[in-house]
Amino acid sequence: MARLDEPFTVGGLTLPNRIVMAPMTRTASPGGVPGPDVAEYYARRAAHRVGLIITEGTYIGHPAAPAYDGVPDFHGEQALAGWARVLRRVHEEGGRIIPQLWHTGAARTATDPPAEGPSGIGLDGAPAGRAMTRKDIEASVEAFAVAAAHAARLGFDGVELHGAHGYLIDDFLWTGTNRRTDRYGGDPTSRARFGAEVVRAVRAAVGPRFPVFFRFSQWKLGEYGARTATSPDELRLLLEPLAAAGVDVFHASTRRYWLPEFEDSDSTLNLAGWIRKLTGRPTVAVGSVGMDRQYGEGDFSQGFTGPSGVTGIDELVARLDRDEFDLVAVGRSLLANPDWAALALRGELDRAVPYDPSVLRTLA
Repeated sequence: MARLDEPFTVGGLTLPNRIVMAPMTRTASPGGVPGPDVAEYYARRAAHRVGLIITEGTYIGHPAAPAYDGVPDFHGEQALAGWARVLRRVHEEGGRIIPQLWHTGAARTATDPPAEGPSGIGLDGAPAGRAMTRKDIEASVEAFAVAAAHAARLGFDGVELHGAHGYLIDDFLWTGTNRRTDRYGGDPTSRARFGAEVVRAVRAAVGPRFPVFFRFSQWKLGEYGARTATSPDELRLLLEPLAAAGVDVFHASTRRYWLPEFEDSDSTLNLAGWIRKLTGRPTVAVGSVGMDRQYGEGDFSQGFTGPSGVTGIDELVARLDRDEFDLVAVGRSLLANPDWAALALRGELDRAVPYDPSVLRTLA
């Protein structure tokens, strides 16, 4: 596990090891305010050697951003005070933490205000909400930048922009939800323009050494066969503008880290590996880490119907050793085992317990 235990530096941030806690929505913040229980939830993982914590998605200060009750805000005096408490507890335990900034876009179900997206199209291809005007786009870009500035002011260690899973930034990247004919639609570079404007505004708000992560996926919420990029060349054209605008690290969200992304071009390289190869930026790999393959073979939604098995991470570490990616994000395994990182670094994952969604609410 030597490589997993190596430090990693990006901008002004040095991580003690390569293990990242993946962002996982908990809906455990009534009124959008993270309480002391949220602080202890994250602090517990930090105390057990997680190198970097990426928080659950947090709503930027835009009226159309929220979609689910209980998700924390990253704006407003009370919510920011709650996040300051979370930050303090994680730092007290020696951890590093960055918030994930989120606008749900076409996935929003509330009608007042309606969902906003590039073309007023939902993830299923049906009309949903309304198409954004230039003024709407500017307001969303500004809201992301303001949230990032809050993170820097509070003392967070960086930020992650949620550009995956069919939420707002991803809505612009994907042809399934972006049918625009102006400068924000059409070819891959144009579809990346909104995301690049968000990144550029965030970078201007936080300065050159404050790490900016960007989460990217092919799959969408409820549309697990979706493909934002159908070839390595299209992927390059989508991501190069984001990298040029100021992304430091790409977080490649996949369901199973061991699956090849473009099998016709490379029979082994996963999405994180392709992004690293095409952009030259460091990447985070994620997807059923520490969970047995049988559990991960069905539809993604089936992953929440029963307990998983526990497996080792020899293949994961071998891929890390050959520089396929730089960091490893762990999700459900860290829910079931707050000490998963410490167990992994000691080579004691045989002591880990399976993730069981039937007791999800008790996993703190």
